[in-house]
Amino acid sequence: MTEAAKDLQGLWRQRDFLLLWSGQTVSEMGSAVTEVALPLLAVVALKASTFQVGLLTAATTLAFAVIALPAGAMVDGAAKRSIMIVCNLLRLLIIGSVPVAGAFGALTMAQLYAVAVAAGVCSVFFDVSYQSYVPSLVRPEHLMSANGRLGTTQAFAQLGGPSLGGGLVGVFGAAGAMTADAVSYAVSVLSVLGIRTREQPPPPRPADETVRHRIAEGLKFVFGHAILRRVVACTATANLFGGMSSALAMVFLIRVLHVRPALTGLIMAGAAVGGIVGGALAGRLARKVGSARIIWVSMLVFSAPQVIAAAAWQGWGVLLFPLGWGVAYFSGMVYNIAQISYRQSVTPPDLMGRMNAAVRWVVWGTLPLGGVIGGALGTLIGVRPALWLAFIGSWAAGWFVFFSPLRRMRDVPQAAPASAPVVTS
Repeated sequence: MTEAAKDLQGLWRQRDFLLLWSGQTVSEMGSAVTEVALPLLAVVALKASTFQVGLLTAATTLAFAVIALPAGAMVDGAAKRSIMIVCNLLRLLIIGSVPVAGAFGALTMAQLYAVAVAAGVCSVFFDVSYQSYVPSLVRPEHLMSANGRLGTTQAFAQLGGPSLGGGLVGVFGAAGAMTADAVSYAVSVLSVLGIRTREQPPPPRPADETVRHRIAEGLKFVFGHAILRRVVACTATANLFGGMSSALAMVFLIRVLHVRPALTGLIMAGAAVGGIVGGALAGRLARKVGSARIIWVSMLVFSAPQVIAAAAWQGWGVLLFPLGWGVAYFSGMVYNIAQISYRQSVTPPDLMGRMNAAVRWVVWGTLPLGGVIGGALGTLIGVRPALWLAFIGSWAAGWFVFFSPLRRMRDVPQAAPASAPVVTS
């Protein structure tokens, strides 16, 4: 039996991981619907300008720049499972407010901005808890495979979600389509409630220890690590330019390529095929190329053809867009699975939340900036030239990890065995 088959077989026997995985599958599908419906709602129903769409894209990730660090300190001192449940209940209410307002004809751009920011705050706490919780559900030797399965789920949602979103938009309108996302959070809550594994309680902290001190510990660990700080620089730069392309994508498809709104989801879904392939092959590629070496190879080699998306034209030439984005999804998925597994392998359990928060504070904090820059550049120099700049910049981010100790490493060091998880019935 191959190593890949052994890893997959091991994961299938871990009930709690399967519950988390299945709940995230549904939730990611719903979120992918919103990724299509929210900008469509702004562009088509509310006649938003290119800059307003850029601001809306920025608002969805603004919270990562503002509260990620204190969120990490809080997550390390609390039950991550409970945080995940509360966050998804809140997101159900927040996202659900959009179709309600749409039904009464009361929807405004101000509400869309507020929904984007509020849902983003919940996403900060959920995502930091989620990435910190996974290592307590699976054995260290299954970590890469677990992250690969979760990454594939996200990519699958990007494949099916946009096409589902486009269809729902055509039938129910953009506001009504977001009901699917609200319902998906309810399913995720039920799946997390079914998980019996409880992570070990965090070690007692000094009574006089401040949140600022705990945040500083996480930052010191990340930026004092020779490889982690290069990974952060690479991911942050790629996300900056990725935020630009995300802000411009819907405007490019509708106003430059004149794609009908109901078909945009299908085009975006086609791009997600690359992500599914990347998630499915990440483990195999890591074993062949090297689990450390694949981090820079995925960015500089695999992602290079993504720039062809900006060359798309009306008619059959529109296919260049999903092809280029498919390459970006493929390389991005392989890179993310590898670098997340590396981070989880080298971080002590009591620093996991703060490490994830510190990394996300930087790498997600550049996304809203990218959205604003993308909207501004799209207005000043044109949507297509701004897209060229976004894709080229995303590829060039890989040089940060190339010029690091990773270049001389083949494999990620094996994670030290964590304390046995606590299982309750």
